[in-house]
Amino acid sequence: MRWQGPLAATLTVAALTTSLTAVPSAAAAVPAGHGGGPGGNCSPNAQFLGFSDSLDKTTYAGQKVAGLSALDVTRPGHAVALVDNVETSPARVFDLRITSKPTVSVAGMTVLRRTDGTPYTGADFDGEGLVVEKGDRTILAASEREPSIRRFRLSDGRQTASLPVPARFQVAPAGQASANATFESLAVSRDGRSLFAGMEGPLAPDGTDSAGSGRNRIIRYAGLSGHAYRPVEQLAYKTDPGLSLVELAVVDRDQLLAMERTFVAGVGNTIRVFTVSLRHATDVTARESLADAPAHVFLQKKLLFDLVNCPPSGAVAKQPQPNPLLDNVEALALGNPLPGGRRQLYLLSDDNAGAAQTTRLYSLAVRV
Repeated sequence: MRWQGPLAATLTVAALTTSLTAVPSAAAAVPAGHGGGPGGNCSPNAQFLGFSDSLDKTTYAGQKVAGLSALDVTRPGHAVALVDNVETSPARVFDLRITSKPTVSVAGMTVLRRTDGTPYTGADFDGEGLVVEKGDRTILAASEREPSIRRFRLSDGRQTASLPVPARFQVAPAGQASANATFESLAVSRDGRSLFAGMEGPLAPDGTDSAGSGRNRIIRYAGLSGHAYRPVEQLAYKTDPGLSLVELAVVDRDQLLAMERTFVAGVGNTIRVFTVSLRHATDVTARESLADAPAHVFLQKKLLFDLVNCPPSGAVAKQPQPNPLLDNVEALALGNPLPGGRRQLYLLSDDNAGAAQTTRLYSLAVRV
């Protein structure tokens, strides 16, 4: 079913007259470098195609197009982005129109609602992971506040179900997770039978190693056609020193993409994307702690590219960055196959609705 954006269920009549592209706020200025410049190689297996800042500091139907923390490409030219909702505004997703150049515009918005129809807000829903399910009728959205994974209808934004979360993954004191370091990523296999929920940081008993690498866990859920998911195993993932796991994407049955990120004030962001092998993956559910786990227990990963090595392409940063192209990138999504055995890859930054950060869409061609 083609999703056009359920505006009638989520917006007022007056808002329906809004143009189907994002409307800049009155005080917004279009940053230099909008649209990007010539691309180039970021690594032997990643080519940078360009970027767009056209969504930065814009509004749609009276809501800020800001805080975009998750992205899923539903079909060529169409994607859905989730807002992490750092404010008191309604939890929401935006229907986007995108191209590989890239260009991007907003074509619809859905407010996410409880089962009784009242909107979720940032006070009780901090959206960080997103999966659009088959048929484009429903989405799964992860909130890192509790954490939780909920299913919503796109027709009216209403919640229809929630997935079970193992008790130890709840934020302390209810569980062993740290606040603001739980479910940051959500990814699903092509057949919809495997769902992966990645922790941004480690559980308390797992901790970090002496080099500062997090011993994180990824929960794999299994379900029949995706509608009866249950947690079936936990996978061990070790981050690079000082970095956090912020996004996952499924390449095929044996491989994931993982994105890691950090920020240092006065220096800027580090954004790295890895290929991750699922072959010989070990279920660590029964391990109380990963602190004493042998190296082979952790998923094997390989650097695909570091965003700092991509050509700046005319980008302008609003705060110190080692490369002006960098920002607070939190979303990653694979698109269609490209010529030469490559895949379309999009990244999207979360500006936290702040003046010092930019909402930026990145387009790359990668070999995975």
